[in-house]
Amino acid sequence: MPEYLSPGVYIEEFEIGARPIEGVGTSTLGFLGETERGPTEPRLITGWLNFQRIYGGYFEGNGNPYLPYSVEGFFANGGSRCYVARVVARVDDESAAEKASGKLVNETGVSFLTATAVGEGEWGNRIAFKVSEGTTNEESDDTLFRLTVYYLKTAIEGELPTDEELDKADIVEDFDDLSLDSSSDNFYENKVNGISNLIVLTKEDNDTGEIPDFPTEEEVAAEEKEPIVIKGILKGGTNGVKADVTDYERGGAGTLEPGGRQGLLALNDVDEVAILYAPDAFSIDGLPNALIGACEKLKDRFAILDAPKGESNVDNLKPRNDYSTMYAAYYYPWIKVYDPLTKLYKTVPPGGHVAGIYARSDIERGVHKAPANEKVKGVKDLEFNIGKGEQDILNPRGVNCIRAFSGRGIRVWGARTLSSNALWKYINVRRLFIFLEESIEKGTQWVVFEPNDEKLWARVKQTVNQFLTGVWKGGALMGSVPEEAFFIKCDRSTMTQDDIDNGRLIMIIGVAPVKPAEFVIFRIAQWQGGSAATE
Repeated sequence: MPEYLSPGVYIEEFEIGARPIEGVGTSTLGFLGETERGPTEPRLITGWLNFQRIYGGYFEGNGNPYLPYSVEGFFANGGSRCYVARVVARVDDESAAEKASGKLVNETGVSFLTATAVGEGEWGNRIAFKVSEGTTNEESDDTLFRLTVYYLKTAIEGELPTDEELDKADIVEDFDDLSLDSSSDNFYENKVNGISNLIVLTKEDNDTGEIPDFPTEEEVAAEEKEPIVIKGILKGGTNGVKADVTDYERGGAGTLEPGGRQGLLALNDVDEVAILYAPDAFSIDGLPNALIGACEKLKDRFAILDAPKGESNVDNLKPRNDYSTMYAAYYYPWIKVYDPLTKLYKTVPPGGHVAGIYARSDIERGVHKAPANEKVKGVKDLEFNIGKGEQDILNPRGVNCIRAFSGRGIRVWGARTLSSNALWKYINVRRLFIFLEESIEKGTQWVVFEPNDEKLWARVKQTVNQFLTGVWKGGALMGSVPEEAFFIKCDRSTMTQDDIDNGRLIMIIGVAPVKPAEFVIFRIAQWQGGSAATE
């Protein structure tokens, strides 16, 4: 209670009634896979060009090259944001992948800073740099330098890059007027680290040198001294040939400690992720189980799985036998998209495009709408054409088919999870409950440590009632009135005195979700004109 020690008028603010619950996002995707380059901690990506700047584009190699196609398909089909966790293969069971690094030296060869690639892998060995005088060096009280960073997709020949190699660089980053003074506005950490998509600058214990002693303009004009330009390359970046499930789960150089996690463990810490996907997961032994396990443990995300590539015998597709879960959906077959690398059509897994449809459907209609009967954009053809006969076999098994329809294009034609429990067989029902549970959990945090009495129970009930009423009005729940759509109980019928004495507030909520019209049946009979019709 407030204290009143002197006469006067006092104004107090207090809360009554329900607190609003804000619905959580459902369309943010977590990508897990290999990229051409980039950091290994998850990064938020908001567009295809954003992905290319940070992680590069399409690439060839012995690993899993499908992630760029999946990311592009995600954004082409309506996705707006995703997190990418880059996977790097360990060198071997005992050696982690390493980041490439190089020294910035002065004219005497003594280093003054260390440049390190932003992520592990051999790609960092194709980073070159050049140190020269800052543009406003002579006008400043501080000694300033200019750092130009180059990335080449082809290997750098020799110890130092040639001017011809630098002219062919695929990416050039230019950082002018950098300073070693931490109090300066030009301090290198503020102008390079977190801004460069290629390197991070640090001052190591063995970096004891100073910035090069750049000659004055007068000395250069009088030909007394030559302009100082120092070149260098990054070395020591390593990675293995093919990533395994451990690399996907923990990363090629990841640890279990906070701040050092990579791969799936790092994505688990990103609360915004609502959909989880790794392209061609069945090519990595144990990865589908790892994705499903993460979703079942966290209960706030849903996994998308691709069928194995080249599986033409539909009788072999029985995913529920090995992966029965309400937290994942399975899609077949693979799709064909245009490949800028070969200028031909490439067969890629469909999950990224399907995830974009999830996001598009969530934004346009809501998470309660089944992400099916939606056109797949950016697809030229299917690996295999699926007819009604094949789908009659696959649909009861939880295989969601992607089919080509004359005049309607290529569409997702299935909306089932991998669950054998009929209550959870539809994707939209499972994802709706994820949305409801997480929204209520986050929107009622204020309840913790409040006095656990009838007043609190009534207020919490009112809070949840308002939220579910809004969900019902949005078309996510059955019923012509709210009483038919949901019920809420929070009183002594849901809690014993022992529960109350031990600090437990127990609320029971029941909701009636809408189910998709999976089978539309029109029953038609002949009718004799003029006779009375029966209703």
